[in-house]
Amino acid sequence: MKLHFLEIGTIVGTHGIRGELRVLPACDSPAFFRGFSLLYWDDHGAQPVRVLGARPHKNVALLLLEGVASIDDAEALRGKKLWFRREDAQLEEGQYFIAELLDCRVLDFDDRSRCYGTLQDVSSTAANDIWHIRQADGSEALIPVIDEVVQTVDIDRAEILITPIKGLF
Repeated sequence: MKLHFLEIGTIVGTHGIRGELRVLPACDSPAFFRGFSLLYWDDHGAQPVRVLGARPHKNVALLLLEGVASIDDAEALRGKKLWFRREDAQLEEGQYFIAELLDCRVLDFDDRSRCYGTLQDVSSTAANDIWHIRQADGSEALIPVIDEVVQTVDIDRAEILITPIKGLF
Protein backbone atom coordinates (compact mmCIF):
# COMPACT_ATOMS: atom_id res chain seq x y z
CA MET A 1 0.00 0.00 0.00
CA LYS A 2 1.34 3.41 -0.93
CA LEU A 3 2.02 5.47 2.17
CA HIS A 4 1.91 9.26 2.23
CA PHE A 5 4.68 9.60 4.82
CA LEU A 6 7.57 7.25 5.53
CA GLU A 7 10.15 7.23 8.28
CA ILE A 8 13.52 8.50 7.10
CA GLY A 9 15.50 8.12 10.32
CA THR A 10 15.95 8.54 14.06
CA ILE A 11 18.00 11.26 15.74
CA VAL A 12 20.73 9.46 17.66
CA GLY A 13 22.95 12.34 18.74
CA THR A 14 24.58 15.64 18.00
CA HIS A 15 27.53 16.67 15.87
CA GLY A 16 29.47 19.74 16.91
CA ILE A 17 28.02 22.61 18.93
CA ARG A 18 25.85 24.41 16.36
CA GLY A 19 22.82 22.13 16.39
CA GLU A 20 23.78 19.62 13.74
CA LEU A 21 22.00 16.30 14.26
CA ARG A 22 23.27 12.75 13.80
CA VAL A 23 20.43 10.76 12.20
CA LEU A 24 20.47 6.98 11.81
CA PRO A 25 18.81 6.32 8.45
CA ALA A 26 15.79 4.08 8.06
CA CYS A 27 16.63 4.08 4.34
CA ASP A 28 19.41 2.48 2.27
CA SER A 29 21.90 5.29 2.50
CA PRO A 30 22.60 8.50 4.45
CA ALA A 31 22.95 10.21 1.04
CA PHE A 32 19.16 9.80 0.53
CA PHE A 33 18.64 12.76 2.92
CA ARG A 34 20.15 15.16 0.37
CA GLY A 35 17.01 14.99 -1.75
CA PHE A 36 14.78 16.78 0.78
CA SER A 37 14.28 20.42 1.66
CA LEU A 38 11.40 19.60 4.01
CA LEU A 39 10.98 16.79 6.55
CA TYR A 40 8.34 16.19 9.20
CA TRP A 41 8.29 15.51 12.94
CA ASP A 42 5.21 13.29 12.53
CA ASP A 43 3.84 10.71 10.11
CA HIS A 44 0.89 12.88 9.07
CA GLY A 45 2.69 15.98 7.79
CA ALA A 46 1.29 18.25 10.49
CA GLN A 47 4.71 19.34 11.78
CA PRO A 48 7.06 20.25 8.92
CA VAL A 49 10.67 21.31 9.47
CA ARG A 50 12.93 22.89 6.85
CA VAL A 51 16.22 21.14 6.08
CA LEU A 52 19.05 23.68 5.98
CA GLY A 53 21.79 21.13 5.35
CA ALA A 54 22.18 17.39 4.86
CA ARG A 55 25.29 15.30 4.31
CA PRO A 56 26.33 11.69 4.80
CA HIS A 57 28.91 10.96 7.50
CA LYS A 58 29.98 7.32 7.90
CA ASN A 59 26.76 5.37 8.62
CA VAL A 60 24.63 8.40 9.62
CA ALA A 61 23.29 11.55 8.03
CA LEU A 62 24.22 14.90 9.51
CA LEU A 63 21.28 17.29 9.35
CA LEU A 64 20.91 20.96 10.11
CA LEU A 65 17.25 21.76 10.67
CA GLU A 66 15.49 25.09 11.02
CA GLY A 67 14.99 25.99 14.68
CA VAL A 68 17.82 23.77 15.91
CA ALA A 69 20.69 26.19 16.52
CA SER A 70 22.63 24.84 19.51
CA ILE A 71 23.89 21.62 21.00
CA ASP A 72 21.19 21.94 23.69
CA ASP A 73 18.45 22.21 21.02
CA ALA A 74 19.89 19.19 19.25
CA GLU A 75 20.34 17.09 22.40
CA ALA A 76 16.67 17.61 23.32
CA LEU A 77 15.70 15.87 20.05
CA ARG A 78 17.61 12.64 20.68
CA GLY A 79 15.37 9.63 19.98
CA LYS A 80 12.87 11.55 17.82
CA LYS A 81 11.95 10.17 14.42
CA LEU A 82 11.87 12.15 11.19
CA TRP A 83 9.51 11.47 8.29
CA PHE A 84 9.43 12.40 4.60
CA ARG A 85 6.55 12.86 2.20
CA ARG A 86 6.59 10.03 -0.33
CA GLU A 87 5.80 12.26 -3.29
CA ASP A 88 8.98 14.24 -2.53
CA ALA A 89 11.17 11.14 -3.00
CA GLN A 90 12.70 10.26 -6.34
CA LEU A 91 12.65 6.52 -7.04
CA GLU A 92 13.71 4.81 -10.22
CA GLU A 93 11.29 2.52 -12.03
CA GLY A 94 11.07 -0.82 -10.24
CA GLN A 95 12.25 0.53 -6.89
CA TYR A 96 10.02 0.49 -3.82
CA PHE A 97 10.16 1.43 -0.20
CA ILE A 98 10.24 -1.63 2.05
CA ALA A 99 7.53 -0.13 4.29
CA GLU A 100 5.19 -0.16 1.28
CA LEU A 101 5.96 -3.77 0.42
CA LEU A 102 5.17 -5.08 3.88
CA ASP A 103 1.83 -6.88 4.12
CA CYS A 104 1.45 -7.10 0.33
CA ARG A 105 -0.19 -10.34 -0.76
CA VAL A 106 2.06 -12.61 -2.79
CA LEU A 107 0.09 -14.27 -5.60
CA ASP A 108 0.88 -16.72 -8.38
CA PHE A 109 1.44 -14.94 -11.70
CA ASP A 110 -0.40 -17.62 -13.71
CA ASP A 111 -3.16 -18.32 -11.17
CA ARG A 112 -4.03 -15.24 -9.12
CA SER A 113 -6.43 -17.24 -6.97
CA ARG A 114 -3.35 -18.92 -5.44
CA CYS A 115 -2.01 -16.82 -2.59
CA TYR A 116 1.37 -17.81 -1.15
CA GLY A 117 1.07 -15.45 1.83
CA THR A 118 2.03 -11.91 2.78
CA LEU A 119 5.40 -10.22 2.68
CA GLN A 120 6.61 -9.69 6.27
CA ASP A 121 10.27 -8.72 6.00
CA VAL A 122 13.12 -8.05 3.59
CA SER A 123 16.73 -9.21 3.96
CA SER A 124 19.65 -8.17 1.81
CA THR A 125 22.37 -10.47 0.53
CA ALA A 126 25.34 -9.76 -1.70
CA ALA A 127 23.48 -11.19 -4.69
CA ASN A 128 19.89 -9.97 -4.19
CA ASP A 129 17.22 -9.19 -1.64
CA ILE A 130 15.21 -11.96 -0.01
CA TRP A 131 11.52 -11.53 0.78
CA HIS A 132 10.16 -13.29 3.88
CA ILE A 133 6.66 -14.54 3.12
CA ARG A 134 4.31 -15.53 5.97
CA GLN A 135 2.18 -18.41 4.70
CA ALA A 136 -1.40 -19.17 5.82
CA ASP A 137 -0.18 -21.89 8.19
CA GLY A 138 2.18 -19.43 9.91
CA SER A 139 5.35 -20.82 8.36
CA GLU A 140 7.83 -18.66 6.52
CA ALA A 141 8.98 -19.00 2.92
CA LEU A 142 11.99 -17.14 1.55
CA ILE A 143 11.73 -15.78 -1.99
CA PRO A 144 14.72 -14.45 -3.93
CA VAL A 145 14.01 -11.07 -5.48
CA ILE A 146 15.16 -11.90 -9.00
CA ASP A 147 13.58 -11.28 -12.40
CA GLU A 148 12.83 -14.97 -12.92
CA VAL A 149 10.63 -15.02 -9.79
CA VAL A 150 9.16 -11.54 -9.26
CA GLN A 151 6.92 -10.61 -12.19
CA THR A 152 5.06 -7.49 -11.02
CA VAL A 153 4.72 -5.37 -7.91
CA ASP A 154 1.56 -3.29 -7.53
CA ILE A 155 1.86 -1.15 -4.41
CA ASP A 156 -1.55 0.47 -4.97
CA ARG A 157 -3.28 -2.94 -4.93
CA ALA A 158 -0.88 -4.34 -2.28
CA GLU A 159 -0.11 -7.30 -4.57
CA ILE A 160 3.04 -8.99 -5.76
CA LEU A 161 2.85 -11.51 -8.60
CA ILE A 162 5.51 -14.21 -8.71
CA THR A 163 6.46 -17.26 -10.71
CA PRO A 164 7.98 -19.53 -8.07
CA ILE A 165 11.07 -21.57 -8.82
CA LYS A 166 10.37 -25.30 -8.66
CA GLY A 167 10.49 -26.52 -5.07
CA LEU A 168 10.16 -23.04 -3.52
CA PHE A 169 6.81 -23.90 -1.91
